[in-house]
Formats: sequence, C-alpha cells, structure tokens
Amino acid sequence: MVATPEEATMIQGGKAERRVQNFDDVLPYVGGAGCYQWILFFLLLPFAFGYAFLYFTQYFITLTPDQHWCTVPELEGWNLTDQEKIAFSIPIVSTTVNESVKDSVETYSRCNMYNVNFTELLSNGIKEPNRSWPKTPCLHGWTFNFSTIPYASLAAELEWVCNKTYYSSLAQSTFYVGSIIGGFIFGYIADNHGRMPALVICNMVGCAAAIATSFCNNFWSFCLCRFLAGTAFDNCFNMMFIILIEYVDLQHRTFMANASFGLYFSCSAGVLPWLAYYIADWRILSGVTAIPLMAALFAPWIVPESARWYISSGKIPKAVKTLKKIAKINGKTVDNEIYKEFEESCNEIIKNDKSHDNYTVMDLFKKPRLAFITVMLNIYWLLILFVYDGHVWNMKLLDPDVFTSFSLGALTELPAALILVLYLDKWGRRWMSFLSMFVCAIFSFIALAVPTGATAVAMGIIARFGVNLAGNIGFQYAAEMLPTVVRAQGVSLIHTLGYIAHIIGPYIVYLDDVSPYLPLTVLGLLSLVVAVQSLFLPETLGQDLPQTLQDGNDFGIEQNFWWMPCISSTSERKKKFRKLSPTNVLP
Repeated sequence: MVATPEEATMIQGGKAERRVQNFDDVLPYVGGAGCYQWILFFLLLPFAFGYAFLYFTQYFITLTPDQHWCTVPELEGWNLTDQEKIAFSIPIVSTTVNESVKDSVETYSRCNMYNVNFTELLSNGIKEPNRSWPKTPCLHGWTFNFSTIPYASLAAELEWVCNKTYYSSLAQSTFYVGSIIGGFIFGYIADNHGRMPALVICNMVGCAAAIATSFCNNFWSFCLCRFLAGTAFDNCFNMMFIILIEYVDLQHRTFMANASFGLYFSCSAGVLPWLAYYIADWRILSGVTAIPLMAALFAPWIVPESARWYISSGKIPKAVKTLKKIAKINGKTVDNEIYKEFEESCNEIIKNDKSHDNYTVMDLFKKPRLAFITVMLNIYWLLILFVYDGHVWNMKLLDPDVFTSFSLGALTELPAALILVLYLDKWGRRWMSFLSMFVCAIFSFIALAVPTGATAVAMGIIARFGVNLAGNIGFQYAAEMLPTVVRAQGVSLIHTLGYIAHIIGPYIVYLDDVSPYLPLTVLGLLSLVVAVQSLFLPETLGQDLPQTLQDGNDFGIEQNFWWMPCISSTSERKKKFRKLSPTNVLP
C-alpha cells in the first residue's frame, strides 16, 4: 500500500511530525527487500571471492612439503632410492617408538647433512652411515617430497626452509602492514570521493598486485607485491558489503549481512584449496585468483553509490534519484511527498551532524568507564583475530593433507553465520561470545590429546568454528557499544589495531619448533582469556544505543553480571536512551 501525503505525517500537539526522518524510514516505501536488494546480494559474490583469495592465496603459493632434506649431488648416479640417500647422507634427529606396532620411526634432519666424501665412501663399499661423522648445514640446496603437495610453491622454488622458514610469515606480515596503510588511503577516498571510486581503485590495485605476484623471483619482490595486495584487503569487499546493507530494510538486514558473508566467504575459501591442488602451479594460481577482482570494473554501471555518502556529502538529489530507481525495479509507486520529506530530513541531519565535527577518537578515553570499555573492545578484537589466524596457519601442523583440512575449516563460516542469524538476537552478544570462545578453547586442548590426523583435524575445525562465531559477533559488537558521536572513529581504531594480530598471527606455527604442543596450547589459553573477558563487557541486545560520551560511559552500568537475555524477564535497559535498532549498528 502506498502512503498518502496525509499518512506520511503525524499530528502531535498540533504540530506535524515527519514519518520519513532518515534513510531507513524511506526504504519501506521504495522496497527494502525486493528484487533490487536481491540483485545486490548476488552482485556481492565476486567481491567475496576476491576478498577470500587476497586473504588466503599466500597460504597456498608458499606451501612447503613437510618432508624435505639436503640435496647431495655426489649420490646421483649410484642407483640409490631416495630413502637410501636419506639414510646414508642425513643425520637422524630423533627416534619415536610406536608401542602399538612395536616399531620405531626415525626422523631425519631437514637442515643438516653429513660433511664427508660420499663418492670415496661408496667407492670403498661403505653404504651405512656413522653417526660420529661431522655434520654441516645443507650445502647444495634441498630435495622435496611432493607426494602430499603436488606442486613446487614459491617457497619451495626459492628454498625458504630451515633458516629462511620465517620468510613466508614475514611476507604475510607485510601484507597486513599494507592493509593498515590501505585502510587510511581508501578510507579517505571513500569519504571524500565516494564508495564507488574507492571500490574500483581498491580492487584494481589488488588485481594488479595478484598478477604481479606471478612474476616474483625473489623475496623482496614478493614482499612488495604482498604489500600492495594488502592495501586492497578488507576494502575490496567491505565497500560493496556496506552498500548492500545500506539498501536493505531493518527486518532483513541481519539475514542479508550474515547469510551473504557466511555463504560467499565459506564457498570462496573452501574452493581455493582445490584450485591450488588442480592448477598445481603457484604462478598460474596467483593470476587466476586475480580474476574476481576485475568485477569492480563493471560496478559503476550496475551498483549504486552509497546513499548515506550522498547524504553526508550534501548530494541529496542523487540519493533521491537512486531511491526512485530502487522503487521502479521493486515495482513500487511512491508519492512525491515522501521524497520531499526525505530531502527535508536529510538537510536537517547534515545541519545537526556539524555538531559532531569536534569529537575525536581520543574522547573515548576521557571518561573512566568508557575508556575501560574501549580498551576491552580493542583487546577482545585483537585476541580473536590472533586466535583465528593461528588456527588457519596451524592447520598445516595437524594434517599433511592441508587441502582437505583447510577446505573443511573454511566451510565452518556458513553454519557460524546461520547460527548467528537464528540465535544472536535471542541469546545476546556476551554469552554467545563466551560460549563460542569456550568451545574454541576446549577443542584446541582436545586436539592436543589426540594423534595427528583426521581426529586432530576434526577438533581443530570445531575450534575454528568457535572463533568464527566470536569473530562475526565482534564485527557488530563495538558498533553497538560505542557512542554515536565517535562511533565510526572508534570502530576504525579497533579494526586498525586488529591488524597487529594479523601481523603476528602467522608466526604461531614456529612455536612448533620449540614444542609441538605449544601452538594449540597458546591458542587454547588465549581463547579462554577472550571467553572470560567477553563477560565483562555490557550486553547490547535490546539496549538503547548510547549517543553522547556520557551515555557511552553509563552504558550497561545497570546490568547484572549474570543477566542472560534468553532466560531473564528483566528489561535491563535505560529508557532515557533511544531504542536500539539494527540501523544504528552501522557506524
């Protein structure tokens, strides 16, 4: 039904009050979940693939087979098998007794060889090594067993093993340094020139960097390409994601947000290992993963600019033009009075927003309780990202079949998103965060107690499922808790500091050199810390959104620590604040 001009206003105390007071008020008139929104939903697909490929491709172009040993050219031509060469030229570093089969397994060094004249020994008929022989680091490079990883990755070609093992993680850290810088650059472009220019430029930079990676032949050129690819990370997807969410009405926003990310991200991350496996060439793989990023070239012709950016930039007629296009595609007929009221409301919003110009992110630390909440949110997000990246990179330590295990781990994103759609608005943020990270901790510890293989992988996947849940909750937690006047700056601070976790996360695998139990032990303990910490944050479900700094300082102060929205009948809210609604979640 189309509203009449008379229905578009309410009379209160003899004064007409607009019903269309902001962008979300006008969406129901033009259609907030119609054909237009579903078109945007499906258009998000290539950007999600580009996002996942930028994020995870390095994992597969730097994979190194677990079995590698020093190459000994002198042994060529003596008709020896690989196992005989290893047994003769490589020192044993440990011997493990398998009680179930009453046998022992010898582990050979990956980084050292015997420093003797093998040609002379073989000529004298000596084919058994003497453990007293002198040893030396590999002199002629390495030989790799490609039975589990069917291609020579960049790391294998350049021999990033032994004292160069950290090269892969250092390059990945460079990627996230680029993400921090790219966040500022493309954030500036998005705020001053529009989301669409930022989306196109960002994706083109990522595409060029991915293609250039195919031509890398040394560590420094690879770092440069990863740095440039990192500048595009996040924004290559988030710009399009925000545009989708802005044009969806309140009732369908939670579904569209979680279903789109969960479905597309899990599918793209789940497909990537098999692309790597069947392409079996890291250079071609790097070029292929650049293809989805090219979709941004067509975006200006089929994707609308952000209406909220139009409004904040004073380009209200363009926002109205976009609304009319949405109404036409959704088959809605809207009275011109609705658009007129929308324009008048937007002009008032712009005028009122000027009062917020003097606030900075430092204002979050001027009031004690608000400062505590801000610090806790930063720690919460940083640790979640560290645990998430830790489980991603630790998967290669749990099972040599990294392609299957990685794919299964990535697919946990979809059920995590669906569970949040069904239960997040019933159980609340605090207790779901606690339960999800507690699950992550428990199954991290269980993975320590089971043998390496399918069972350990299953435990690791369940642990990753838990941190997936907590991570998705964290996306909106800060936006709901920080006061309106500094919300965007506060969320930006939290996400920027979160890149620190991304930078150090890949190094979790090197704890395995100290003890094979350390990586999962650290991840399990950090998960417990986050689980407990989340209970000391206020609950935001059904709460009134803080507007001012004082509101933010008082937020949740009346809540009981043990309050659970799903079983408690108390409202636990302060009525003097504005009612929280999904529209206010967006920074």
